[in-house]
Amino acid sequence: MKIKQLTTIISCTLLLAACGKRSEETKPIRKDVTETVFASGVLEAEGTYTLTAQTDGYLIQIYFKEGDIVKEGSVLAVVDNKENKYNTESTTALYNIAQSNLSPNAPALMQAKNTVVVAKRNLEQDSLQWERYKILLATKSVAQVDFENAQLKYQTSLASYESSKENYKLQKQQAEQSLINNKTLKEVNRVVFGKNEIRAVVSGRVYEKRKQKGDFVRKGDVIAVIGNANNLYAKINVDESNIGKIKTGQEALIQLNTNKEKIYKAIVGEVYPAFDEASQSFYCKLVFTDSLDFKISGTQLQSNIIVGFQKNALLIPRNYLNFDGTVQIKGEKQPTKVVTNFVSTYWVQILSGITEATVLVTENISTNKLDTSEVGASMRP
Repeated sequence: MKIKQLTTIISCTLLLAACGKRSEETKPIRKDVTETVFASGVLEAEGTYTLTAQTDGYLIQIYFKEGDIVKEGSVLAVVDNKENKYNTESTTALYNIAQSNLSPNAPALMQAKNTVVVAKRNLEQDSLQWERYKILLATKSVAQVDFENAQLKYQTSLASYESSKENYKLQKQQAEQSLINNKTLKEVNRVVFGKNEIRAVVSGRVYEKRKQKGDFVRKGDVIAVIGNANNLYAKINVDESNIGKIKTGQEALIQLNTNKEKIYKAIVGEVYPAFDEASQSFYCKLVFTDSLDFKISGTQLQSNIIVGFQKNALLIPRNYLNFDGTVQIKGEKQPTKVVTNFVSTYWVQILSGITEATVLVTENISTNKLDTSEVGASMRP
C-alpha cells in the first residue's frame, strides 16, 4: 500500500514538472540585414605626443594649463638641475681660456715665437761667421780647428732654429686642439643645460597635464599630452574574431558617451598592424565625416562599423539557436544542425539546415519582445 502511494506521488510530481515547462515557437523570416562590428574606444587628437622631461630635477616653473594652445619650440616648463648649470658654466670658462691661448698675445705662443726670432738671429750671425772662416781658411789666415768650430756653431744654430719653429707649430696646434675640444664640451653642455627647459615639440593643444610645479621628475617622465587642436579621430579596440572583417574606407556610426542621442558618421581610416597585449585587441582609426562638435580628447565612445550587407537573409531569433549550433524543430526529437553566418545579440542568419516553413520551438524563453526593427551588436535587419 505504501509502495503504491509513493509511486503515485512520483508520477504526480513528474506530471507537474512537465506541465510547468514553458516553450515558444516561431518561424524564420526573410529580411535585408546589415552586418556591423561593434567596438568601443576614445576620442584622440591627431598627432598626439607626450611631452617628457629630458633630465632629473624639480619642476620650478610650469607655463601651461590644460586646454592651452602651445606653439612649437615654446618653453612649457623648467627643471631645476644644478649639475647641468655648473657643467655649462665650467666648460664655458674653459672654452674662453682655450680661446685666449690661441690669440696672438697668448703667453705660450709669444714665448715660442720669441724663441724662433732669437734662434733665427743667432743662425744669421753664425752663418756669416762661418762664411768668413771659409774665406780665411782658403788664404790660410785661420787655423783648421777654428774653421771647424765656426762650422759646428752654425750647424747647431740651424738645428736650434728648426727646432724652435717646430715647437711654435706644436704649441699652436695644441692650443687649436684645446679650443676645439673645449668648444665641443661647451656646446654639449649647452645642449644638456637646455634640457632643463621643456619645450613644445609640435604646436597643438594641451589635452592632459600630468605634473605640477614642485614635483620631482626623472628623465622620461610625462609632463603633458599634446595633440592637434582641431583634428580629432576615434581610436577603437576591435577583438581578434572581428579584425579580419575591418577594411579601410568602410562606413561607421559613432556615439559619444557624453551624448548618446547623437550619431556621427565616420569611415575606417587605418587598421594598425600591431596587436595590443594590454587590451587584447587591435587598434583602428575612425575618421569623422560629420562635423564633430565635441572636441575633448579621451572621451569614451561606441561605434558600429558596417562590414557587410545581405539581401533577403533568413533570420531566426537568437534564443532559438542552441550553444552547439543546433535548433529544435517542432515535432522532432533530436535537434537539427544549422549553418549560420551573422550572429548578433538578438538575431541569427541561417545559411542552411532549415527553411521559412520550418517551425522552431525553444524553452529558452526570451525576456525581450523582438521585432524586425531591433538592432543587434553585429547585425541589423
